[in-house]
Amino acid sequence: MWPTPIPPGPNEESVWAYPRPPALESVAARLRVVLGGRTIADTRAGLRVLETSHPPTYYFPPGDVAAGVLGPARRAGICEWKGRAVLHDVAAGDRRAEGAAWAYPDPTPDFSDLAGYVAFYAGPMEACFVGDARVTPQPGGFYGGWITPGLVGPFKGGPGSMGW
Repeated sequence: MWPTPIPPGPNEESVWAYPRPPALESVAARLRVVLGGRTIADTRAGLRVLETSHPPTYYFPPGDVAAGVLGPARRAGICEWKGRAVLHDVAAGDRRAEGAAWAYPDPTPDFSDLAGYVAFYAGPMEACFVGDARVTPQPGGFYGGWITPGLVGPFKGGPGSMGW
Protein backbone atom coordinates (compact mmCIF):
# COMPACT_ATOMS: atom_id res chain seq x y z
CA MET A 1 0.00 0.00 0.00
CA TRP A 2 1.33 3.40 -0.97
CA PRO A 3 1.62 6.02 1.79
CA THR A 4 -0.05 9.39 1.70
CA PRO A 5 2.47 11.98 0.50
CA ILE A 6 3.05 15.02 2.69
CA PRO A 7 1.99 18.10 0.71
CA PRO A 8 4.99 20.37 0.15
CA GLY A 9 4.84 23.90 1.46
CA PRO A 10 6.48 26.96 -0.05
CA ASN A 11 10.12 26.30 -0.98
CA GLU A 12 9.72 22.58 -0.22
CA GLU A 13 10.29 19.62 -2.51
CA SER A 14 8.31 16.37 -2.31
CA VAL A 15 10.01 13.06 -3.04
CA TRP A 16 6.63 11.98 -4.41
CA ALA A 17 7.03 14.46 -7.28
CA TYR A 18 10.27 12.74 -8.36
CA PRO A 19 10.03 10.50 -11.43
CA ARG A 20 10.21 6.76 -11.91
CA PRO A 21 12.35 5.76 -13.70
CA PRO A 22 14.72 8.11 -11.88
CA ALA A 23 16.24 11.30 -13.27
CA LEU A 24 19.82 12.54 -13.08
CA GLU A 25 20.56 16.22 -12.69
CA SER A 26 23.41 18.59 -11.88
CA VAL A 27 23.62 20.13 -8.41
CA ALA A 28 24.43 23.82 -8.05
CA ALA A 29 25.00 23.63 -4.28
CA ARG A 30 28.32 22.75 -2.69
CA LEU A 31 28.42 19.13 -1.46
CA ARG A 32 30.75 17.98 1.34
CA VAL A 33 31.52 14.80 3.28
CA VAL A 34 33.49 14.75 6.56
CA LEU A 35 35.09 11.66 8.12
CA GLY A 36 37.96 11.27 10.58
CA GLY A 37 38.00 14.97 11.29
CA ARG A 38 38.65 15.99 7.69
CA THR A 39 36.71 16.85 4.57
CA ILE A 40 37.10 13.83 2.30
CA ALA A 41 34.86 14.97 -0.56
CA ASP A 42 34.04 18.52 -1.61
CA THR A 43 32.48 19.60 -4.90
CA ARG A 44 30.45 22.20 -6.71
CA ALA A 45 30.08 19.82 -9.67
CA GLY A 46 27.92 17.11 -8.11
CA LEU A 47 25.07 15.15 -9.58
CA ARG A 48 21.93 13.86 -7.91
CA VAL A 49 19.55 11.04 -8.70
CA LEU A 50 15.86 11.70 -8.07
CA GLU A 51 13.49 8.75 -7.73
CA THR A 52 9.91 8.58 -6.46
CA SER A 53 9.76 8.18 -2.66
CA HIS A 54 13.55 8.48 -2.20
CA PRO A 55 15.54 11.43 -0.90
CA PRO A 56 18.11 12.47 -3.52
CA THR A 57 21.35 10.51 -3.80
CA TYR A 58 24.34 12.79 -4.34
CA TYR A 59 27.38 11.85 -6.43
CA PHE A 60 30.86 13.40 -6.40
CA PRO A 61 33.25 13.59 -9.36
CA PRO A 62 36.29 11.39 -8.68
CA GLY A 63 38.67 14.37 -8.71
CA ASP A 64 36.74 15.93 -5.82
CA VAL A 65 37.19 12.92 -3.51
CA ALA A 66 40.39 13.02 -1.43
CA ALA A 67 43.12 10.67 -2.59
CA GLY A 68 43.49 7.49 -0.58
CA VAL A 69 40.18 7.56 1.29
CA LEU A 70 38.43 4.93 -0.85
CA GLY A 71 39.37 1.29 -0.53
CA PRO A 72 39.45 -1.07 -3.51
CA ALA A 73 36.17 -1.55 -5.36
CA ARG A 74 34.25 -4.74 -4.74
CA ARG A 75 31.15 -5.94 -6.54
CA ALA A 76 27.83 -4.96 -5.09
CA GLY A 77 24.26 -5.18 -6.35
CA ILE A 78 22.60 -4.20 -9.57
CA CYS A 79 20.27 -1.24 -9.95
CA GLU A 80 17.65 -1.79 -12.61
CA TRP A 81 18.16 1.80 -13.78
CA LYS A 82 21.86 2.54 -13.27
CA GLY A 83 23.53 -0.85 -13.70
CA ARG A 84 26.07 -2.79 -11.60
CA ALA A 85 27.44 -0.99 -8.55
CA VAL A 86 30.71 -1.36 -6.68
CA LEU A 87 31.23 -0.65 -2.99
CA HIS A 88 34.21 1.03 -1.34
CA ASP A 89 35.30 1.11 2.27
CA VAL A 90 36.05 4.67 3.35
CA ALA A 91 38.89 5.61 5.73
CA ALA A 92 40.17 8.93 7.06
CA GLY A 93 41.96 9.82 10.28
CA ASP A 94 41.17 7.11 12.81
CA ARG A 95 37.80 6.27 11.25
CA ARG A 96 36.92 3.46 8.84
CA ALA A 97 33.46 2.83 7.40
CA GLU A 98 32.99 -0.45 5.55
CA GLY A 99 31.01 -0.32 2.32
CA ALA A 100 30.12 3.34 2.94
CA ALA A 101 30.64 4.57 -0.63
CA TRP A 102 29.55 3.23 -3.99
CA ALA A 103 29.90 3.93 -7.67
CA TYR A 104 28.77 2.75 -11.10
CA PRO A 105 31.95 2.26 -13.15
CA ASP A 106 30.01 1.32 -16.29
CA PRO A 107 26.48 2.67 -15.86
CA THR A 108 23.60 2.18 -18.25
CA PRO A 109 23.37 4.66 -21.16
CA ASP A 110 20.73 6.82 -19.44
CA PHE A 111 23.08 7.29 -16.48
CA SER A 112 26.39 7.43 -18.37
CA ASP A 113 27.23 10.76 -16.69
CA LEU A 114 27.61 8.86 -13.38
CA ALA A 115 30.65 6.91 -14.64
CA GLY A 116 33.43 7.34 -12.10
CA TYR A 117 31.32 9.43 -9.69
CA VAL A 118 31.12 8.34 -6.04
CA ALA A 119 28.20 8.47 -3.57
CA PHE A 120 28.48 8.20 0.23
CA TYR A 121 26.09 6.82 2.82
CA ALA A 122 25.52 9.71 5.22
CA GLY A 123 25.02 7.52 8.31
CA PRO A 124 28.60 6.25 8.73
CA MET A 125 30.13 9.67 7.97
CA GLU A 126 30.72 12.32 10.64
CA ALA A 127 28.76 14.81 8.57
CA CYS A 128 27.47 15.40 5.06
CA PHE A 129 26.31 18.75 3.72
CA VAL A 130 24.29 20.13 0.83
CA GLY A 131 25.16 23.81 0.86
CA ASP A 132 25.25 24.74 4.55
CA ALA A 133 22.56 22.21 5.49
CA ARG A 134 23.70 19.13 7.37
CA VAL A 135 21.91 16.09 5.97
CA THR A 136 20.04 13.31 7.72
CA PRO A 137 20.52 9.78 6.32
CA GLN A 138 17.63 8.11 4.53
CA PRO A 139 15.94 5.62 6.89
CA GLY A 140 17.04 1.99 6.81
CA GLY A 141 20.42 0.65 5.85
CA PHE A 142 19.99 -0.04 2.15
CA TYR A 143 19.32 3.26 0.39
CA GLY A 144 21.75 6.17 0.40
CA GLY A 145 19.57 9.25 0.07
CA TRP A 146 20.35 12.49 1.87
CA ILE A 147 17.47 14.30 3.60
CA THR A 148 17.80 18.06 3.74
CA PRO A 149 15.56 20.79 5.15
CA GLY A 150 12.72 21.52 2.76
CA LEU A 151 12.40 17.92 1.61
CA VAL A 152 9.14 16.14 2.47
CA GLY A 153 8.18 12.47 2.32
CA PRO A 154 7.38 10.02 3.66
CA PHE A 155 10.69 8.45 2.61
CA LYS A 156 11.24 4.89 1.47
CA GLY A 157 13.63 2.86 3.62
CA GLY A 158 11.99 2.73 7.01
CA PRO A 159 9.99 -0.16 8.45
CA GLY A 160 6.97 -1.06 6.32
CA SER A 161 8.20 0.71 3.20
CA MET A 162 9.63 -2.27 1.31
CA GLY A 163 6.53 -2.65 -0.91
CA TRP A 164 6.43 0.93 -2.10
